[in-house]
Amino acid sequence: MSLVELIAQADARGLAASGLACLDRCVPLLDGDDDVLRPLWATLADGDGGDWGEGLEQVRGKLAGPDAADEDEAVLLARRMLAAAPVGRGAAEVRVWADACSVASLRIHRLLDPASDAASGADVGREGRTEGLSPLVAAELRRQVTVLELLAGHGTTGLRGALEVATEGRRVLRAVVSRRARGRV
Repeated sequence: MSLVELIAQADARGLAASGLACLDRCVPLLDGDDDVLRPLWATLADGDGGDWGEGLEQVRGKLAGPDAADEDEAVLLARRMLAAAPVGRGAAEVRVWADACSVASLRIHRLLDPASDAASGADVGREGRTEGLSPLVAAELRRQVTVLELLAGHGTTGLRGALEVATEGRRVLRAVVSRRARGRV
């Protein structure tokens, strides 16, 4: 199934996890520590939704960066993902956010991948095929699909696997960001 189809069929928890996983993988761009989003992951494990809105506000406070107009596009996209996160976890609002996070995260990976032609304005296809995609972008597309499949196939118990996928992607992106920063110095 394509990424777009998986998003269309996901329930509210799967959508929230999908959006959160995309944001989690992009935390290195926001200078956040590895555990900054843990409280939000914990609310997804709660059957009633927990304190998602409260946790989201705390995360926004911790990741609030400078209102710098000179931030690069990848950082701005990550900031927009966080800013757009809905306070409620209703399926309709979370679906819009998860879809936007998917597109933004793929764009971020494309911008940061030296093997990618980020200058071309074409969007990354989300039909699930990775042919022709740079390695970093293809891996991000696979991670997004995996997160949604884990939640669709395993429900709440799939959250642990989704978090592991997000953690792996965060480590990869942190290395890319670090290597990129060293190249600018």
